[in-house]
Formats: sequence, C-alpha cells, structure tokens
Amino acid sequence: MEISARNQLRGRVTAISFGGVMAEVHIQVGQNEVVAVITRASVETLGIGVGDEAVAIIKATAVMVGKP
Repeated sequence: MEISARNQLRGRVTAISFGGVMAEVHIQVGQNEVVAVITRASVETLGIGVGDEAVAIIKATAVMVGKP
C-alpha cells in the first residue's frame, strides 16, 4: 500500500484499551510510545493485537517542536 504521509513510525503494539466505541492503541517505537485513539471497529477489522508489529502513520499540518 502506498500512502502520502511521510511520518511513518514502525513499532510494536504493547497495549490496547477498549471503550464502548473507541480504543487506545499503544505502540512502542524505539524508546518512545505513540498512543493512537481509533475506533474499536478499526482495531477489529485490522486484527490488531498486543505484540503485533504496527505502523503509526502521522499526517498533520501542525507539529510542535521543543528543545530539552
């Protein structure tokens, strides 16, 4: 699958928390964690499970940058 988003972070699913309609998917990317809130139906359709390899795809017009 080809997509236009340039920010693609490959990692591993470490946790999934289900709500009524939505789900939080935690993806470990190196030493960082990305948390995505997607529909429960999307998790089920994609067959996402803890331990699976996943890609966090970020498409945003505003990204904040900080310096430690």
